[in-house]
Amino acid sequence: MELTQNAIKVLEKRYLAKDENGSVIETVDEMFRRVARTIAKADKLYDENASVEETEEKFYNLMTSLRFIPNSPTLMNAGRPLGQLSACFVLPVEDSMEGIFDSIKNAALIHKSGGGTGFSFSRLRPKGSTVKTTGGVASGPVSFMKVFNAATEAVKQGGTRRGANMAILRVDHPDIMEFIKCKEDNKEINNFNISVALTEKFMEAAIKGEDYELIDPNTKTVKGKLNAKEVFDLIVKMAWTNGEPGIIFLDRMNEKNPTPNLGEIESTNPCGEQPLLPYESCNLGSINLAKMVKKVGEKYEIDYELLEKTIFDAVHFLDNVIDVNVYPLPEIERMTKKTRKIGLGVMGFADMLILLGIPYNSEEAVDLADNLMKFINEKSKEASEYLARERGPFPEFYNSIYKEGPPLRNATTTTIAPTGTISIIAGVSSGIEPLFAVAFWRNVLDNEKLVEVHYLFEKVMRERGLYSKELMDKIAEHGTIQEIEEIPLDIKRIFVTAHDISPVYHIRMQAAFQKWTDNAVSKTVNFKKDATIEDVKTVYLLAYKLGCKGVTIYRDGSREGQVINVGLKEKSDDSSTKPRVRPEVTMGITEKVRIGCGNLYITVNYDENGICEVFTNLGKAGGCPSQSEATARLVSIALRSGMDVKEIIEQLKGIRCHSTLRQMATNKDIKVLSCPDAIAKTIEKLVNLKELEKIKESISADMEIKNLIETKENKILCPECGNPITHEGGCVICPNCGYSKCG
Repeated sequence: MELTQNAIKVLEKRYLAKDENGSVIETVDEMFRRVARTIAKADKLYDENASVEETEEKFYNLMTSLRFIPNSPTLMNAGRPLGQLSACFVLPVEDSMEGIFDSIKNAALIHKSGGGTGFSFSRLRPKGSTVKTTGGVASGPVSFMKVFNAATEAVKQGGTRRGANMAILRVDHPDIMEFIKCKEDNKEINNFNISVALTEKFMEAAIKGEDYELIDPNTKTVKGKLNAKEVFDLIVKMAWTNGEPGIIFLDRMNEKNPTPNLGEIESTNPCGEQPLLPYESCNLGSINLAKMVKKVGEKYEIDYELLEKTIFDAVHFLDNVIDVNVYPLPEIERMTKKTRKIGLGVMGFADMLILLGIPYNSEEAVDLADNLMKFINEKSKEASEYLARERGPFPEFYNSIYKEGPPLRNATTTTIAPTGTISIIAGVSSGIEPLFAVAFWRNVLDNEKLVEVHYLFEKVMRERGLYSKELMDKIAEHGTIQEIEEIPLDIKRIFVTAHDISPVYHIRMQAAFQKWTDNAVSKTVNFKKDATIEDVKTVYLLAYKLGCKGVTIYRDGSREGQVINVGLKEKSDDSSTKPRVRPEVTMGITEKVRIGCGNLYITVNYDENGICEVFTNLGKAGGCPSQSEATARLVSIALRSGMDVKEIIEQLKGIRCHSTLRQMATNKDIKVLSCPDAIAKTIEKLVNLKELEKIKESISADMEIKNLIETKENKILCPECGNPITHEGGCVICPNCGYSKCG
């Protein structure tokens, strides 16, 4: 096996069997053999003459070649007493004290077995509602989320994985405003990711700026109205503030619900990639795309023959997991076996692109993602059809959306999961994320650091005669190579990191994979610290337009204790803010505005990072050109220092000038109150123009918000190994030891 030293360390710490003293008692090879043998046994349930040994060998080779690795609970628990193999579950939360605490108890059992849980709190009556049985008043969903959070804190997942939860609330729940703001304090409800479930009705109202109704889930009566745009803007602002809440498009998830007769989808697993019915679970596994290429001459191309074989073997593996699994609750076993959902995903996509010589942030990469996932989805359905002919379709097939087509063994076959620790085992990039760094510092001893260099980058640099320890140290300080003069442009073009890719390309890549994925896609859209609220709003709207099922964003430095820093430098104690350098090329508008002193020409320019400067010029002598010029200069400095453009508009708008006001009565061409008021209105006009551009379905060059990630922020380290952590796949991951906030 081609395992890195880091992969071996992670396996020893988290996966290999240990004795009562915590000493490792199995090898990596024995672990894969244990898993293969256990999963292969399911074949006997369908054919007493099946060659289980042959299937075991097939599964063993599938994993030890690192072509496919199942989700962590399968690696940890297959063939061991716990026997719980599923990664994710959704539990219902009923609107009664008994139902609520049953869910807490069931979640504790799942966390103990190594799984993560998703909940919708949308059934709970709003705060202040009457409780007939006691005569008291309800405390509302958020208060009970805190009880769930405390219970999770008390349970350590099987000694190997932390408790992880998803909390979802419908946007039309009367307590939605409290829910949106419930994680303003990063220390509150910290065992949950939270997402707002947005309906199509709400999104239409938000785009039009209309009101929408709040519905009491208990009485089904209207409890009030809110302005949808204002609620959407608050969601965006909170996400900009600290990354939460995320959003899911609930109606879109239910449009793709394969078994609507069994109920509506209410929630997802902790990272958002697995929409599930109450009591469903899902078994996930990922194909290593870095292994799905072959060299033809001097170039690499996708090995579709090997990929097809891997898909068929992986679907067989995951379907077997359903039968040998030891479920934490009988209700979960019954529901899981009714739909037999599996989630085949990918990892190493960024590595594949590098091998193919394709930049992640390119049209070619987006097209490749589209075609590649189409192939994987279609072949996984063929594999499921093949199994259905041998074993029968999933029990709910003839009540499903597929009932008119060929029988399928599995209600869903594809999911794009984060793959945090299993991608470390495989030694490749996580899920469909770009590289988080080309090189980074890894702690090896208390006061000693070692540069970890991406294996493909090191190979290219050595082949080109460019490799040196000094250069690798320099790159590790930056994480990205885009500003390193010694690196040739063709290498910079291919080795891009999350720091170098615009949010627009992040979301377009997610949408390309979502198009051909049954379930959903776990991905983080990265922003730099000085990204604006409008930038985040653009991505949320674009995700909606492009067909995503949900969005998770992270703005660097926005969440205490959870900031990636691939460099060594601490933030300077100097608290002064310096404006960024004026760009060499800008775009913008010039407007002629009539004021009391004559015609004022106002130019407002922007670059990839937003509005960056204002110029003014009076069309004739007289007046106060020095004051308008001074205002424009100060506004330009404020813009390039990261000040919110809307704050600037608010400060300038409405300022009055006696000269202009005197002439307004007789000159109908004067529609502003002063030079500052005119400047504010021209800036606002450009903001509105750009906002309209951003929500168009066509993605224009002006939408390319490039280089939206800073690399030198506060250095926040993994609580377990002391190395830098990163946000990817909708969660917090340590690429060194495999620590994950989401389990």
